[in-house]
Amino acid sequence: GGNMEKVRFTPQEGEAVDFYVLEQTMIGGVNYLLVTDTEDDDGEALILCDVSAPEDTEAVYEIVEDDEKLNAVAAVFENMMDDINIIQ
Repeated sequence: GGNMEKVRFTPQEGEAVDFYVLEQTMIGGVNYLLVTDTEDDDGEALILCDVSAPEDTEAVYEIVEDDEKLNAVAAVFENMMDDINIIQ
């Protein structure tokens, strides 16, 4: 622990949250991040996608909520990692 990369996610409403990046992958030109809210092994995993425009200075992320997309991306991450629970 301690050396995990972090990303800052800012919801439409509310406080910015720092997530720890477990894994990332590129699908169809979109960067997806598998993140967790704690460095411990029992954290919940979420999938974020990078929706920033080329001119954005910082990456902009949103939580993937579309079922089809979520299932597809989750399957990729589950192949990359052994014991991951992704909340759907």
